[in-house]
Amino acid sequence: MFGKREISLSFACLAAVTVLVLLSGRARPDPTGWPMNLGHRGGTGRHPENTLAAFRAAVEAGAGGLELDVRLTRDGHPVVMHDATVDRTTDGFGAVAGMTLAGVRRLDAGGGGRRDERVPTLREVLAAFPETYLNVDIKDTHLPGVEGLVLDVLREARATGRVLVASASYGVLRRFRKAGGWECDTGASRLEVGVFYGLSLLRLERLARPAYAALQVPVTFGPLRLVTPRFVRAAHSRGVRVDAWTINDPGQMRALLDLGVDAIITDRPEMLAEVLGDRKPG
Repeated sequence: MFGKREISLSFACLAAVTVLVLLSGRARPDPTGWPMNLGHRGGTGRHPENTLAAFRAAVEAGAGGLELDVRLTRDGHPVVMHDATVDRTTDGFGAVAGMTLAGVRRLDAGGGGRRDERVPTLREVLAAFPETYLNVDIKDTHLPGVEGLVLDVLREARATGRVLVASASYGVLRRFRKAGGWECDTGASRLEVGVFYGLSLLRLERLARPAYAALQVPVTFGPLRLVTPRFVRAAHSRGVRVDAWTINDPGQMRALLDLGVDAIITDRPEMLAEVLGDRKPG
C-alpha cells in the first residue's frame, strides 16, 4: 500500500510535514469484538476476489469484517474492483473509468466461463451485508470527486458508522475527512504512515494527533520491520489501531496477535478464525 518513495520522503521531510499528524483528532474508545478478522477482497481462496460470493464465503468462514476495493465507472458509480482495468478479473478488457456501470455489469466476474457472478457495486455490498464491518479502499487517486461519491453511497446506506475508508492518497483522504468530518473513520495514507513510523522511531508519537483511526501496514517493507512492539505501543498511545496485511500464515498470525495488533487482513479468514478461537479462554 505504500512505496519506498513515500517512506524516504517522510523521513527527509519529517520536520516539515509534522503538521500532517498534528491535525485535530479525537479520542477513540477501545473497540469491542476485536482483534478483527478482515477477509482480504473477501478471502480469495475459493471464490473470485471482490465478488459477493467471496464476501459471503468469508463471513461464513468467520470473518468479522470485509476488506474491499472501489473504483468509479465513467458515469460515477463506485464498483468493487481492485485493478484499474477489468482485464484480470473478468472476461472483458479496458479501464473501469472508461466504462459505464451497465457495461461493467455485463461482464463475467466468476471465472471459468460462469455467468452467475457480476462485479458488484459498493451499494450492493452494503445492502447484502448490513451488519458487517467494511474496510473500503478507494483505488482511484486522481479522479476528482471520487471521495464525495463514495461518501454519498455510505450515507445513503446509513453505513458510515461501520466502515473505515482507506486510500494510498493523502489528498483523497484529506478531502474525504473534510466532506464527512468524523462521520466515518479513515485509515492513514501512505505519507501519514511514513510520518508516524518516523515519529515512533524518535519516540515522539506524543506529538501526533492523528486524523485517522488505523495504521494499515505490511509487517515488513524492504529492510524495515514496521510492525514492532514499539510501533504498536506508539499507535495505541494515540488512540490508533494497527492493522496488518496480508497475513496467511497461522504462525505469523499468532505472533502479530501477541504483539497486540488490532486487525489482521487475510486471504484465509477460516484459518484466522481458528487461530482466534484457540486464544479464547476456556
